[in-house]
Amino acid sequence: MRRLVSELYIRDNCHPFKATVLVWIQLPMWIFMSVALRNFSTGAAHAEGFSVQEQLATGGVLWFPDLTSLDSTWILPISIGVINLLIVEIFALQKIGMSRFQMYVTYFVRAVSVLMIPVAATVPSSIVLYWLCSSFMGLSQNLLLRSPRFRQLCRIPLTKGDSETPYKDLFAAFYAKFISRK
Repeated sequence: MRRLVSELYIRDNCHPFKATVLVWIQLPMWIFMSVALRNFSTGAAHAEGFSVQEQLATGGVLWFPDLTSLDSTWILPISIGVINLLIVEIFALQKIGMSRFQMYVTYFVRAVSVLMIPVAATVPSSIVLYWLCSSFMGLSQNLLLRSPRFRQLCRIPLTKGDSETPYKDLFAAFYAKFISRK
């Protein structure tokens, strides 16, 4: 059996470790960047001349001109929660017949997405902006990789489960699950 599994890994180029590489790189990077931005925002990281904290304090945009202060409007924290929930729901909508463990993990990630809102409201805007950009890129990547044209352009092979109209299917599943409930 091990030999057959090894042959399948080689044939399909899909060793399970490849799925975990992203977690071993992306999660520590996310944590280190968040801590670094916190240190820059609070003035814990010192540099000669014009400090990073002073630059962040004057380098905001739109309604948050000071990246070292909290977002009093809660626009950024709520946006993070919504985008993370969208990512979770897109993943959950594509799964049919999830196991009990998968359902628990999905509920846990939903809870973490909602809990990110008050956490994001208590940290400097620079961190929240980084989290928002990171989440938005994850959502964009998730949606872009569903596109048959993009997959063909990047020479990503189609599988049996891939749809010709992934966005219509996703919207129909979303509509059926959340909007047309009776």
